[in-house]
This record gives sequence, C-alpha cells and structure tokens, in this order.
Amino acid sequence: MIELKAEQPEDRWEVEALYDLCFAPGREALSSYRLREDVPPVSGLSQVARDADGILAGAIRFWPVRIGECEAPALLLGPVAVHPTHQGEGLGGALIRDSLAKAAESGWSRALLVGDAPYYRRFGFSRLTGVDMPPPTNPERVLGLELVPESWADLRGQVLRWSG
Repeated sequence: MIELKAEQPEDRWEVEALYDLCFAPGREALSSYRLREDVPPVSGLSQVARDADGILAGAIRFWPVRIGECEAPALLLGPVAVHPTHQGEGLGGALIRDSLAKAAESGWSRALLVGDAPYYRRFGFSRLTGVDMPPPTNPERVLGLELVPESWADLRGQVLRWSG
C-alpha cells in the first residue's frame, strides 16, 4: 500500500537523497535548476509517496515559472523520481496524474517539463514550440500540458525564474 501526501518541509532531505539516487551526478547543473533557485516548490502539488512502513518510495515537485511577458505563472514539473525498489509499479504515473489533477483543481492553467515525449505523452504532454528553456536544453524535450483549454495558445517566450 502506497500513500501519496503533500511534501512537508521535514521531507526535504529525504526527497533530495532520492533524487541523488535516481539521477546522474551533476543534476543540479541542468538549466531547469536555475529556474528553481531560491523559489519554493508549489505547496500541495509537490508530493511524496510512502509505503506502509513510511519509507519514501517516490516524489514529485512543481515550481512556478514565468513564460515571456505573461504575468500568470506556469507550473514546471520536475523532478519526479521513484525509488528503484518500486520502479515498474506505476508509481511515477500515479504521482504525475494525482498532482496534475490537484493543479487543475487549484486553478493552474498550464504545466511544462523537460522530458521524453514518448513517456509524457500518455499524460497529455506534447512538444511546445515558441517556448524556450534556458540553454543548453534540447527544444525537442520541452513539453507542455493544457490544464485549461487553449492556455498555451499564442504564448511564446523564454521560460524565466518566478520572482513572485
């Protein structure tokens, strides 16, 4: 039995250890991390998954970002990780679906991420054109999801760190 819950401040170091385990060294050098610096994750959408013994099995985080001159923030999804002992159980998908549903219920209109289109397509993500992540991001991997219809229509520009 796995329980999904909102990430709490006391979960931070355990989640960071999971990300260290699941991702390559130097992950924090990626351009998406520059967008997260000094910006807290979105409360209530960033979640942890714990097994019946309370052991961390997975985690997902979301961050507010700005797109070009648009004043309304977008959600930057990531990272999402599942402990190797729980991979293949659908936990990553459950974290993504549950948190995106919460995002829509909370009034968010759009989300983006940098990732593999074949994996994220099943959640409704597709390639964004005209939305530029900081270099050296491969533009083919910049994907978006409309939580509100047409929320990506005509929205163009650089993805920028949220400044409140």
